[in-house]
Amino acid sequence: MSVDTPRRIVLLRHAKADWPQTTDHERPLADRGRTDAPVAGRRLAGTGIGFDLALCSTALRTRETWKLAVQELSERPKTVYEERIYEASPGELIALINETLDTIDDLLVIGHNPGMHGLADILAAESEGDTLTRMTRTGFPTAAFAVLTFNGSWKSVEPGTAKLVDFWAPHA
Repeated sequence: MSVDTPRRIVLLRHAKADWPQTTDHERPLADRGRTDAPVAGRRLAGTGIGFDLALCSTALRTRETWKLAVQELSERPKTVYEERIYEASPGELIALINETLDTIDDLLVIGHNPGMHGLADILAAESEGDTLTRMTRTGFPTAAFAVLTFNGSWKSVEPGTAKLVDFWAPHA
């Protein structure tokens, strides 16, 4: 792989979660979340990105989001459930992304706020059209996703190395 290899990172926030009497990690999706997750999956399919790898938080709401969203994709990517995504800061998420093998071109990360929004903000040195404005205005709601592009190795991902090329939210 060349250092100029184009790559994509898609950051998907879990769908709307319920607030039952349980630990935060074990919160399930709410009814709206179970409706929004497949819609997000259809929108992800509509991007035409063939994900090589999905990294999903181990929290119940992210696993349920992914289970519903992935059914809408034409091909299921290899999925790794990664406990380090839960409650991760943008810096911790960058460190995790830096571990990605260079045989991967398109990476999907299913996680939580404020990490997903913060990571998109920190990585994006520039944006296409009104994507940054839309992301900032909506605050990266549940079931939203951002698509970022960059050239190079996964080890080279750091603040300001990507371009925000798409942002979508279900109720925006």
